[in-house]
Amino acid sequence: MAEKPMCIPTQIPDDEDTQKEDNIRCLTMFGPFGFECLPHQLVNRSIQQGFSFNLLCVGETGIGKSTLINTLFNTNLKDKKSSHFYPNVELKIQTYDLQESNVQLKLTVVKTVGYGDQINKEASYQPIVDYIDAQLEAYLQEELKIKRSFVDYHDSRIHVCLYFISPTGHSLKSLDLSTMKSIGSKVNIIPLIAKADTISKNDLQKFKCKIKSELVSNDIQIYQFPTDDETTAQVNTSMNGHLPFAVAGSMDEVKVGKRMVRGRQYPWGVIQVENENHCDFVKLRDMLLCTNMEDLKEQTHTLHYERYRCCKLQRIGFTDVGPDNQPVSFQETYEVKRQEFYDQCQREEEVLRQKFMQRVKEKEITFKEAEKELQDKFEQLKRVHQEETIKLEEEKRQLEEEIINFYKMKAGSETFQTQGCASIKKDKERKK
Repeated sequence: MAEKPMCIPTQIPDDEDTQKEDNIRCLTMFGPFGFECLPHQLVNRSIQQGFSFNLLCVGETGIGKSTLINTLFNTNLKDKKSSHFYPNVELKIQTYDLQESNVQLKLTVVKTVGYGDQINKEASYQPIVDYIDAQLEAYLQEELKIKRSFVDYHDSRIHVCLYFISPTGHSLKSLDLSTMKSIGSKVNIIPLIAKADTISKNDLQKFKCKIKSELVSNDIQIYQFPTDDETTAQVNTSMNGHLPFAVAGSMDEVKVGKRMVRGRQYPWGVIQVENENHCDFVKLRDMLLCTNMEDLKEQTHTLHYERYRCCKLQRIGFTDVGPDNQPVSFQETYEVKRQEFYDQCQREEEVLRQKFMQRVKEKEITFKEAEKELQDKFEQLKRVHQEETIKLEEEKRQLEEEIINFYKMKAGSETFQTQGCASIKKDKERKK
């Protein structure tokens, strides 16, 4: 076996101030070590663990999302047809376990339901944005746990968004522009012209150029196939020029000549799904599944998730450097934020205490005023009562005097009447 160079880090004293590359010596190995089998170990472990891929399909109802996914994975995912009468945009999430040879794939397909069916389409993209952010947030929360379990954790972050464009042949709709602009910085977007068999080739090329121009003019970010790998640089560069892909899907088999192909039968001929002269389905499948699936997952983690994580931590107040542009550890930042939070709590507690004391004083003043008002009212009622009592006593005394006078007059009247009767009786006796 030919000799191979081997790089081993050497032990460097702490007081040496040298560049990092100067601390490494390149040595020559005189026999096989065995670490050349590391790639095989990674492949075996990956095959045992299986792979996962999360796909988001955004497009109007009936545009062919389910048909294209079935055609991509050459299987019937048994998805029910959606209605056009949803009041709001919803997301349908389904997970499938697929296997090709000895490779297992956990496929999660998220589809929009009711997208573009509402009269007011201003907020139609918001449920999509909320869902993408929720998956990024869930991964961040799992990452920040003390005891993490990424081995068993199902990563639900969206790896690619297939955005289905209606084959109008004119331009993108305002809903298309607003949606792609909103999610372009959060997910890898691959724009697709759906039902490409409904538009002529000349109109299709013009439509593609129009879409590219509108994406650039509106500063919409779409996924570009990587060109830094020599093995795929040429084909990826060529495929970048074919975006957006014009696709057509079908699970039906039709007879062309002496062979059966997947396609659509029309009175004027057959559209073959896997014929690159008819549509870009094969290009999409090769780029999405065969060539760049791992890059899509890597871009999701290193670009979109890191951007979300950075913005979230910065909003919380964490930073990598201090005011003097010196590195700051997570512990130092935590202690600073903890002290700031404690001080803020103290200040807010003092403010609340002052407000509480002020409210108590105001209530005391209000209660004292109410008490004084009640006391004054009580004294007034007491005086009125006393006056009424005196008046009643005076009336009672007068009434008693009148009663006494009445009885005196009655007695005198009875005496006078008795005397009168006696005198009359005597006069009668005299006349006899």
